[in-house]
Amino acid sequence: MNTRSWLEKLVAFDTTSRNSNLALIETVRDALAHQGLKVELIHSPEGDKANLFATLPADDGSTQGGIVLSGHTDVVPVDGQNWDSNPFLLTEKEGRLYGRGSADMKGFIAASIALVPEFIAMPRKKPIHLALSYDEEVGCAGAPVMLRALKARGQQADGCVVGEPTSMQVVVAHKGINLYRCKVHGKAAHSSLTPQGCNAIEYAARLICHIRDVADQFKANGPYDEFYDVPFSTMTTNQISGGIAVNTIPELCEFNYEFRNLPGMTAESIQAKVQSYVTGELLPRMRREFADARIDIETGPAAPALEASEQAAITALVRALTADQATRKVAYGTEAGLFQNLGIPTVVCGPGNIEQAHKPNEFVEISQLDACERFLRKLGQSL
Repeated sequence: MNTRSWLEKLVAFDTTSRNSNLALIETVRDALAHQGLKVELIHSPEGDKANLFATLPADDGSTQGGIVLSGHTDVVPVDGQNWDSNPFLLTEKEGRLYGRGSADMKGFIAASIALVPEFIAMPRKKPIHLALSYDEEVGCAGAPVMLRALKARGQQADGCVVGEPTSMQVVVAHKGINLYRCKVHGKAAHSSLTPQGCNAIEYAARLICHIRDVADQFKANGPYDEFYDVPFSTMTTNQISGGIAVNTIPELCEFNYEFRNLPGMTAESIQAKVQSYVTGELLPRMRREFADARIDIETGPAAPALEASEQAAITALVRALTADQATRKVAYGTEAGLFQNLGIPTVVCGPGNIEQAHKPNEFVEISQLDACERFLRKLGQSL
């Protein structure tokens, strides 16, 4: 099948992150195995989802080294979005292919699978690998499961291309994403007897304001990297809930916050600014009102930052094949940092525009898929 046919098939699978991706993964597994690739499924702990790692060995049978083509199979929901066509039925209009995941990022996956017959026909001194993950959209939960399995068996690769939508331009860096859930436990009381309680919402508000203060410090003082559209690390509180009635001092308040850190800034160093305020100032105040008050902070999904080396062979190769020498860094996250942390030099380059991702009427231009095919063909020939 060609890229268009594969994209049509992939879009038809509703792989919204809340759903299983097994039907898509097993379809791809069967197609690749039928062509002689070595295919492994690495399932989620619950068994309802899976990563796929497939290898087309080098001519001498070697499976070590080579290049990884990486993509995630899950998509974001379409709930509440006003689509002009069925989001799970690929629809062509004026040179564009509409469908959920067409840009983010089933277009790259479709092109990679469609090129397999050509890869097989090419002489190869190095293998080509295909890595498909689950649950990228909810915090890169699936790829670490796959990468731990690959590390355990000693799998090596010389480079990786993560095919997120970049308009086939080379992205060499992105910020890290770190999610946290905070639960502030106070003491309930009738609101007319305020001194007998410990107001969880009010103390949560103090912590939220401190998170904003830290964010403002990054904005005012840096560090900065002017290649990013937002050139400093950011912190935001994005969800909150608490309280049971208008006349009851709340004993529980929960909120989620995140920060997106520049490469070179560790998640631990930023979170330490939050934890220091909690243990040094906020908890002592709470416990003067209620001895058993506590604040629990749970670490959620995270994706490390990426900063590709310009000296890495994969960076030079992808730049040469795309004729793109610009320094391009983005605020959104990908799985690229996970591969880099495993010791695999990685860049981001794929068809479609990130501005179309997650929106109603998501699309990828046919010309972008054509450009992706040309790129992948030259990438295979380079081996």
